[in-house]
Amino acid sequence: MKKETYRLLMDLSHNPFYAFLLKKMAESGASRYLIASFADTFNINKAELAEELKQYGSLQEFFMRELKPGSRPVSQLEKSVVSPVDGVLTACGELTADDHFSVKGKEHSLASLLRIEKKVEKYAGGTYGVFYLSPKEYHRIHSPADGIVTARWALGDYSEPVNDLAFQFGIQPLASNYRLITEMDTPGGRLAVVKVGALNVNSVHYTHTRRELTKGEEFASFGFGSSVILLAEPGVMKWSGEEGDFLKQGEAAGFFKNIYK
Repeated sequence: MKKETYRLLMDLSHNPFYAFLLKKMAESGASRYLIASFADTFNINKAELAEELKQYGSLQEFFMRELKPGSRPVSQLEKSVVSPVDGVLTACGELTADDHFSVKGKEHSLASLLRIEKKVEKYAGGTYGVFYLSPKEYHRIHSPADGIVTARWALGDYSEPVNDLAFQFGIQPLASNYRLITEMDTPGGRLAVVKVGALNVNSVHYTHTRRELTKGEEFASFGFGSSVILLAEPGVMKWSGEEGDFLKQGEAAGFFKNIYK
């Protein structure tokens, strides 16, 4: 019953005013009394938390929790591209030559997602994967590969929810919500990590902005449930994960087709 109640609270968040109230509630000190119940309801592994439950000052702080070192081993498989988050791989495949991709039966376009024509041209015909993080998941975002950040930009003003209900209402949040985009050159080719906010414009944050990233290194975080879209230029990678798979951060999600120096 508690789980259904928590899910209902999140699913109702398509209402902007309700989303604002939910955000304020989650950030308030009073919300800390919900943390233990929330953790028990969703069977969150307390042993891997960097802090004890009583040390979190609000439910929002708990959403953005860190884990103990070593809690998410990073795949060392040759040419592996790792999942940047804990989440469900809701969609993956090839981007069409005219820059479209499908998620839950809804068509999205790279032009709407990236907004920069030169970037759209680079990724059209490449590959994409969409990872959905429910509110109970670990909400830190990590690099999918070793690489050098070549560009960062932010887009969008207001964020809708990115859960199933949003798609049922006909919303296409992945290409319109507030989002932070990190593009990087890797030994296997160019990737873009698109971090899509949910509920409010402050739900995505960089935790650092160093140019050099190592595979599995944290560089951003979410508040509330959100999504990450991983894009690769044509010929760069193939997916090993399948739609519907739950992947932990650091697990192999795909592999580079070639490694160049």
